[in-house]
Amino acid sequence: MKSPNELITGIEFVLRTAMLSELTINNFAIIDELHLRFSPGFNVLTGETGAGKSIIIDAVSLLLGGRADTGVIRAGADEARVEGIFTLNPLSQEAILPLLRENGLEGDRDDTLILAREIRREGRSVCRVNGRAVTLAVLGSIGQQLVDIHGQSEHLSLLRVREHLEFLDRYAGLGELRARLAAKVIELRRVRRELDALLRDERELARRADLLQYQVSEIAAAHLEIGEEEELMQERSRLANAERLMELAGECYRILDEGSEEQASVIDLMGQVTRALSALSKIDAGAADQSRMVDEITDQLAELARQMRRYMDGIEFSPRRLQQVEERLDLIYRLKRKYGDSIAEILAFQREAEAELEAITGSEERVEELRRQEDVLLHEIGQLGAELSARRREAGDRLAAEVETQLDDLRMAEARFYVSIEQTESPDGAWVGERRLAFDSTGLDRVEFLIAPNVGEPLKPLAKVASGGETSRLMLALRTVLSHADRTPTLIFDEIDQGIGGRAGGVVGRKLWGLSTVSGANGIAHQVLCVTHLPQLASYGDAHFKVNKQVVGERTITQVQELSPEARVEELAQMLGVVSEVTRKSAREILEQARQDKDAH
Repeated sequence: MKSPNELITGIEFVLRTAMLSELTINNFAIIDELHLRFSPGFNVLTGETGAGKSIIIDAVSLLLGGRADTGVIRAGADEARVEGIFTLNPLSQEAILPLLRENGLEGDRDDTLILAREIRREGRSVCRVNGRAVTLAVLGSIGQQLVDIHGQSEHLSLLRVREHLEFLDRYAGLGELRARLAAKVIELRRVRRELDALLRDERELARRADLLQYQVSEIAAAHLEIGEEEELMQERSRLANAERLMELAGECYRILDEGSEEQASVIDLMGQVTRALSALSKIDAGAADQSRMVDEITDQLAELARQMRRYMDGIEFSPRRLQQVEERLDLIYRLKRKYGDSIAEILAFQREAEAELEAITGSEERVEELRRQEDVLLHEIGQLGAELSARRREAGDRLAAEVETQLDDLRMAEARFYVSIEQTESPDGAWVGERRLAFDSTGLDRVEFLIAPNVGEPLKPLAKVASGGETSRLMLALRTVLSHADRTPTLIFDEIDQGIGGRAGGVVGRKLWGLSTVSGANGIAHQVLCVTHLPQLASYGDAHFKVNKQVVGERTITQVQELSPEARVEELAQMLGVVSEVTRKSAREILEQARQDKDAH
């Protein structure tokens, strides 16, 4: 039986299996060939400056649809190639699988996704999803659901303003209220579409009504019946060929019953056969069955002769009736040219035209009814939207306070964070008191996260914040607070340790590791990759990769090695300074402190 800790670990694994599991890079910058297997938790990459750590991040950026040119191709190679294998959990599948199905890109398994990007020397770029070639836009739309790279704004969901409202609503748990409002908006759109259709130009409606009335009357006057066309065509064939039919039927009758001067009729001949068999059966009783058979055949031939006689009597040679049939078929043909390929379709057209005509005739009453529905819905949307706005403002204040607390821990104590919630008046908007406000299926608000990193600076959008470590720490603070609302499975942090010391590095490391664990009932664990120069930060990694630059032959190549526990001590000691027993001891102490923090968590 599994222990509680083992069960918790299993749950964490399920919730954090959305990840970049493998990365393969070929002929990219100074990387010759590289294959990495990442941990589902917190991965750190360390190494000397220029070893190629950021090149690995650039390769991931390329894989996600980032900009590239032939300059990234390794000297002497014809193309650079990056491939990533992603493992998807149910939450990620919910976002990714519809995109894959829409573009016909489903793989063999729903829980595995393979992205690839090739940059060729002649300038051509090839993007693939699950082995199929796609456009760069499709690759990018899929990639932005999988990875956020902090340090490259083009791949950072927190810098996309349209995402801010989604983050805030998930943070505040407003999904149910939003769904109720969205349902009202969908109903309002339906009402407005119908209303717009009824309020078209009155002269156009009048012309339409006249046309419909003519079409209904024309079809009704024909008194069509399903199946009559086939019957008329058969009758026309008989009338047009009456003389020939009479001739053929008469010949059959004469052969069967009348005969000719040269030859007796078939029935007379059968009588002779009957008499001969009767005499035969008197001599040989075994011929009685054949005698009865001849009797039956003779009776059937006599009945056939009578039927042919009746058929002859029923043949009508009537030019007048033939003309009537031709005129009726011509009428049906003309109606088919206008209204359908069959009488059934013509009658269906008549019913639809009658319904539309009735709708036009009663449009004034329907317009008034729809306007009443529109007004009611606009007031209901306004009421729900106002409630949603109030809860967003309350949640925005809480979010700002929590983010500023996190920024304080990250040595950005002077920074101010603000959730801007704005509304716009619109003449056809939802009613909120005496005001009319623009709205959509998300409500009345435009939400944007604003930041003032330093004292005296005005609040400005996140995208305007200076790049580098400041942005990465701000994003880390936001990620920490929004951990249960953030559905991007893999987070990459580059340059996050710029401008901070070892003590702050430990705080950053603990927070990054915290993003990779399940916390709270609604917690979502992320896979985290971080490039760092700080041993205090690196000590919190679940997997530690060392990036080396070496000269092999006459070429410089980048190599990456996942470190064992002892090798990790050596790497941290080297990051602290010259490797010695003192720095090794300090490295072990840093690792032990990180382990204790993790256990306490």
